[in-house]
Amino acid sequence: MSAVSDRLPTFPWDKLAPYKKTAASHPDGIVDLSVGTPVDPVPELIQKALVAAADSPGYPTVWGTPELRDAITGWLERRLGARGVTHHHVLPVVGSKELVAWLPTQLGLGPGDRVAHPRLAYPTYEVGARLARAAYEVYDDPAELDPAGLKLLWLNSPSNPTGKVLTKDELTRIVAWAREHGVLLFSDECYIELGWEADPVSVLHPDVNGGSYDGIVAVHSLSKRSNLAGYRAAFLAGDPAVLGPLLEIRKHGGMMTSAPTQAAVVAALGDDEHVRVQRERYAARRTALREALLGHGFRIEHSEASLYLWATRDESCWDTVAHLAGRGVLVAPGDFYGPAGDRFVRVALTATDERVRAAVERLAR
Repeated sequence: MSAVSDRLPTFPWDKLAPYKKTAASHPDGIVDLSVGTPVDPVPELIQKALVAAADSPGYPTVWGTPELRDAITGWLERRLGARGVTHHHVLPVVGSKELVAWLPTQLGLGPGDRVAHPRLAYPTYEVGARLARAAYEVYDDPAELDPAGLKLLWLNSPSNPTGKVLTKDELTRIVAWAREHGVLLFSDECYIELGWEADPVSVLHPDVNGGSYDGIVAVHSLSKRSNLAGYRAAFLAGDPAVLGPLLEIRKHGGMMTSAPTQAAVVAALGDDEHVRVQRERYAARRTALREALLGHGFRIEHSEASLYLWATRDESCWDTVAHLAGRGVLVAPGDFYGPAGDRFVRVALTATDERVRAAVERLAR
């Protein structure tokens, strides 16, 4: 066990503990804008679907029920503009973080193989490479990477942490480059329904992939758009030649989404209204926090989509974390997402309206 854990970096969130303690000592309590965990209720129709499927004594299937696969393919076509998606183009997974962490291992990558991800990125991309003993590297433009030995290329649009969105032209160019060099491309699109100043596009769109899913897979999650982080519900969509072997591996590993969760996902993907309502909540919180941060002397970069504001006071990110913690507000230091973020903080929109108002009032003082 130690040999595996020794491959991993220090769990970054543990470093925030003393700052969380400081923020929690505020007379009016902490405003936690760090982790980005949903706080709003699970929509009632989803809860009802979960309860209705609660009597599920048998094992669920790794591939999911036909109803679940129908719901996924229908959503992909309706919301993302994908075309010709069949059940063989989709695969449910037990939350997107599990998938990201174990994908290189399940793909059979190891020493001598390379995994690439954005310079500012979700730390689990690197963790996945480390677990597989593969090499990992960062990029600003993936087309500038040496394709030799590059077995997995991660895209992330909208980005966590920056909220940056890749344009349709950029995605088209990167997909073409990856195919030209035989590089498998996985696109993490978990925030795609949360565009504010940009309209995010999927690699599954025919304008991007030319009507073919060869060599590309998209990752989607219901954690943020449907407040289902506690359900661990996500799915893959794309090349059947990649998803088919992953399905067999996951069958052997027992990596199955619970039957009640599968039923809840069917309800969630079939309803767009609750997503609209949640978007409006986040949009209002984003406006309030953005204006408060700007008024407090911050500069905000990118942040045109996702659930975060990427903000800086042009100082060490830890100085900023300490400054805000002294006002009872906890944020994530930018260097959690790579050295390039060492002068930024990530401010999550995932707090209740009351807590957001409290943060705005504290920033105004």
